[in-house]
Amino acid sequence: MLYVAGHRPTTVQDHVALVEIDLTGELMIAAAAASEDRLSPDRIDEVLEVDGADGGGADRGQPLAGPTRRSPG
Repeated sequence: MLYVAGHRPTTVQDHVALVEIDLTGELMIAAAAASEDRLSPDRIDEVLEVDGADGGGADRGQPLAGPTRRSPG
């Protein structure tokens, strides 16, 4: 007899991982659309919506307004 596990609804979501996946996707889209071989640090900051004005770039993980995303269109 073959046992097939029942479908269990997913009740736990890792919201940080989902945001990271979304941001990675945004970078991939920007890289695919870019005419140069690599995205510049300024373009990466623009895509990730972070403030790169400090010039150091060592702390790129501080978003300007949190993980809100623009709607397509």
